[in-house]
Amino acid sequence: MARVSKKRKEALAKIDQSKAYSLTEACSLLKEISTEKFDASVDLAVRLGVDPRKANEMVRGTVALPHGTGKDVKVLVLCTPDKEAEAKEAGADHVGLDDYITKIKGGWTDIDVIITMPSVMGKVGALGRVLGPRGLMPNPKTGTVTMDIGKAVQEVKAGKIDFRVDKFGIVHSAVAKVSFDSKKIEENANELLQTIVKLKPSSAKGAYIKSVSLSSTMSPSISIDTKAFAV
Repeated sequence: MARVSKKRKEALAKIDQSKAYSLTEACSLLKEISTEKFDASVDLAVRLGVDPRKANEMVRGTVALPHGTGKDVKVLVLCTPDKEAEAKEAGADHVGLDDYITKIKGGWTDIDVIITMPSVMGKVGALGRVLGPRGLMPNPKTGTVTMDIGKAVQEVKAGKIDFRVDKFGIVHSAVAKVSFDSKKIEENANELLQTIVKLKPSSAKGAYIKSVSLSSTMSPSISIDTKAFAV
């Protein structure tokens, strides 16, 4: 049987497992129970009443978090030479095309987001086996395949994230860092939740938002009352 550490016992003691907290309460409580010595991520898990196996019930989108994620996002732009200066000026960490495609084919994936343009998707598409499983494949639906390279880079650097429901019907995303004050954590989490609500598939029946929980990297999860997000 796994041994429960003293800190985890103390954290669990502060959570009423029979209660569904308001988002405001949960964000304040999370800061109390997060005792990691590093700046942990704050994660939101939303279980939806959808069947991801059905194309018309797939929930996927993007959201610009008001206060960013707190993470330094490493961006690679795969583009033609005429777009390189725009990408670099916007803050991209890596810019190029053929050399980076070769590196990725060799297994290099030390980036968080890849942004590209429609005219080079033929080359980028060949990287699907490497990028797909890592969630790095550019997609027009998430704004990472675009001619407006500079704007796309700036949005990602400012805190724009993409999300999608997994095969278990759960959307899981990091929305902040524990070092954020509780109000900023709440506003970021609420922005993601409201965006998910707006994306409810018309074919989804019954309760859409089934459960919501908030946690930091190593903390217990806190259940959030879903009534505020009922649709």
